[in-house]
Amino acid sequence: MNNHIHHVHIFASDLNRSIKFYEDSFDGKIVLDMELAGARNVFMKIGKGRIHFYDQLPRFSGRGSIHHFGIQTDDIEGVIKKLRSNGVVLKKNITDAGFWKYIMVPAPDNILIELFEVDKKQIPSEFINYFE
Repeated sequence: MNNHIHHVHIFASDLNRSIKFYEDSFDGKIVLDMELAGARNVFMKIGKGRIHFYDQLPRFSGRGSIHHFGIQTDDIEGVIKKLRSNGVVLKKNITDAGFWKYIMVPAPDNILIELFEVDKKQIPSEFINYFE
């Protein structure tokens, strides 16, 4: 049996704003845009993963049970530069933990993204498969 996470599902209070944020910040590409269950649904690929946007106001304030989701990059400095040029305000600088660098990024609808980069030359071998 082979299992994997297919997508993160996000209620979007302003779907077009959310789409633009992920396209501009993380090179997201829309792969499906259709009406389903009475609302517009958009699937966007970012690298190997997907986000499923549902054109509906978030049902709960805050982040509910989800603290954040992670986007892995091989150029954290470049993405940070792009985020800042798009007007995203970051509260802290990059945290450098040796083989792991990360920064928390605010996104539309009070979503928190952990943007991270792993130096695969420095990572302990027992963790390498976690970042494939």
